[in-house]
Amino acid sequence: MGFMNLFKHFLGDDWGVHPDDHKRPAADQAVRVMPVPAKLYLPLQQHLGGPARPVVLVGQKVKKGELIAEAQGMVSAPIHAPTSGTIAAVTEITAPHPSGLTLPAIILEADGADEWIDLHGCADPFALDPAEVGKRVAAAGVVGLGGAAFPSAVKLIGASKAKVTTLVMNGGECEPYLSCDDRLMRDAAAGIVDGIRIMLHATGAKVALVGIEDNKPEAIAAMQAAAAGFDTVQIRPVPARYPMGSEKQLIQVLTGIEVPADGRPADIGVIVHNVGTALALRTAVREGKPLISRLVTVNGNCASQPGNIEVRVGTLAEEVIAFAGGLKGDGLGLARRVMGGPMMGMQIPHWRVPVVKGTSGILAFDAAEVAEQEPNPCIRCSSCVKACPMGLLPLEMSSRIRNEAYGEAIDLGLKDCIACGCCAYVCPSKIPLVQYFVHAKGELAAQDRAKLRGDATKKLALQRQERLEREAREKAEANAKRKAEREAAAAAKAAAEAAASAASAGQGVV
Repeated sequence: MGFMNLFKHFLGDDWGVHPDDHKRPAADQAVRVMPVPAKLYLPLQQHLGGPARPVVLVGQKVKKGELIAEAQGMVSAPIHAPTSGTIAAVTEITAPHPSGLTLPAIILEADGADEWIDLHGCADPFALDPAEVGKRVAAAGVVGLGGAAFPSAVKLIGASKAKVTTLVMNGGECEPYLSCDDRLMRDAAAGIVDGIRIMLHATGAKVALVGIEDNKPEAIAAMQAAAAGFDTVQIRPVPARYPMGSEKQLIQVLTGIEVPADGRPADIGVIVHNVGTALALRTAVREGKPLISRLVTVNGNCASQPGNIEVRVGTLAEEVIAFAGGLKGDGLGLARRVMGGPMMGMQIPHWRVPVVKGTSGILAFDAAEVAEQEPNPCIRCSSCVKACPMGLLPLEMSSRIRNEAYGEAIDLGLKDCIACGCCAYVCPSKIPLVQYFVHAKGELAAQDRAKLRGDATKKLALQRQERLEREAREKAEANAKRKAEREAAAAAKAAAEAAASAASAGQGVV
């Protein structure tokens, strides 16, 4: 059975959606490198897990690549100075999030020298112990560059312990408008393949399957040429379909194995990484350079010069837009600002939001691209059911959520929803289905937290009651013991006195 036939056999032809990809001409433009801005705004939370903890003081001078915030906890990642300069502040800035709320950040004022710290790379990563590779990747602050931003070292170390056999590399880049991974594979295929081979060494996996959507022929050709001669790195074109880049879908397409519900890829001997992550890992291990910049796609009908730009982490989106030629008509037609992709990215309230490690795109949409309209009642056409890549029933889940029957929504598979947006994309009634699911997950998480707090309070109350009862019991036992000792002492004294009296009486008789 051929690979495409295998794909159809396991998944069928109806899942997902086929939005216009809008990747060209941006994907075909040469990469531009943006100069270092005057100030960089570095959130302490640029990854999944615990936020980093500042290790610098205001006024301190730092060099490019120097550690400025250390990881906290098992799942976290450090942050390094993207250029040399002076720490201007440790304060709050606008988060790259639709809420527009703030989050802690370090502001770095560049000195223009862009001077590196002393770097300590490794000429032969394959001579390193796999655990040492993980340590170097962790120290470099490398996270998943496909958007999830999960600390990469945690995955590498976990894969080694789980004894995974297959490394799946995500080069799908299924989100419309985005082309940064495509451009990386075209321009740095050899470095990516080298990074993949280092990942194989670090994880103990036997083979790497690189999935690339077939609408990227130049990237496929470049990666195939770079992987020639390495039997452990296999380039696998996959159909262009959203959300092909989703972890579970890509695994099933490339291996024919389904990740169990509520399970992880490691449960079936698989680990997934992004191709951009492989290049960042290679740079960290071979050159000793931390993750301080990334490729970002600037696109959308309002963008004057769409393309891919190498940007220092912490650069404000407004400065990236300006470097890319600004917005058409001074932005008068701008209808929506998005960081990331249009399907799973985040709408932001303004452009004064910094690029973080997981920022794959900065999109400026006009009204035609947004095409917002008021939702209508569900007509039960089942289009959302056919489109769902997880085989769920979005219309049924949303009706349960509207009635706050969250338990029933869970029974229908709510926790398996990956929030890809396929259901909302195909819905003729324009019902904001994904918002329902995200809201429900948030409510359930809040309920879980409340339950944990309640359980903790109940446990503390129980422990207090047990402590009071124990103290009362110990006090009673101590009182009883003292009473017994007093009574024993009194009895002994009385006995002694009686003996002494008897002895005296006997002497008198004599």
